[in-house]
Amino acid sequence: MRLSEQFIQQLAAKTGQRLDSYRLNPVSGGDINSAYHLETDSISWFIKLNQPSLSGMFKAEAAGLKELADTQTVRVPKVIACGKTADYAYLVLEYLKLKPQNSASERLFAQQFAQLHQQKQPFYGWHTDNTIGSTPQYNGRYGNWIEFWQQQRLRVQLRIAAENGYGGNLQTMGEKLCAGIGRFFETYSPPPALLHGDLWGGNIAADANNNPVMFDPACYYGDREADIAMTELFGGFGRDFYAAYQDYYPLDSGYQTRKTLYNLYHILNHLNLFGRSYLSRAETMIATLLAEL
Repeated sequence: MRLSEQFIQQLAAKTGQRLDSYRLNPVSGGDINSAYHLETDSISWFIKLNQPSLSGMFKAEAAGLKELADTQTVRVPKVIACGKTADYAYLVLEYLKLKPQNSASERLFAQQFAQLHQQKQPFYGWHTDNTIGSTPQYNGRYGNWIEFWQQQRLRVQLRIAAENGYGGNLQTMGEKLCAGIGRFFETYSPPPALLHGDLWGGNIAADANNNPVMFDPACYYGDREADIAMTELFGGFGRDFYAAYQDYYPLDSGYQTRKTLYNLYHILNHLNLFGRSYLSRAETMIATLLAEL
């Protein structure tokens, strides 16, 4: 998706910035969006684009970034503008020069992440739905975490999987798991914590001053273990991060079992987004959890 001159002028009018002379370069923006670095002598922006019908996705992302920023814990890109035109849905963020984390930034991130996870609400969920990848993520407010995870996470993904043709054993095992997950919370009742929601190694980096920077959130209030579990799913986080997080905000001993429950949500989502190659892994994870019941 290419940026038009008309859009640049519309963006100038919306932001009140002069964009008469600018430099524009395409950059990596993820699996589903087009992205550009727009630069003038006085500004440097990261622009994400998609179809106008997906403007709600960017609106929810902008809301997540603002909510994370308000905690004054982990740095996130500042939101410049968000909206849609006849041709594009767009999200404009400050452009940050990022680099991979090192041991020092991972330890700092662990401390800041622990502080983020101490931002509480009296409910699970959020004030709006958002997306996980391009899949709708529902964030209805619940007073009970088990019910939230059953209804808003696992059963949603299982329903989508059934619609995609993944029935049979996955559905039978998945429903049995949904009915029994209270077993994993008999001695553990997590407070609702503000979560990034989609924290894998590609959504964290360091800025020029070695400060951690998070981006591409899928925020909601839930069990902080869900965030930590996803950091283990695809790698990208070192021992310094986990050791430091444990020092600042130790995890309950049952996390080692529950992390499979939380990561099952993301594997089911990958099944629904990317296809059958994730089916066996999803079924194996469910079987492992059922063996604990």
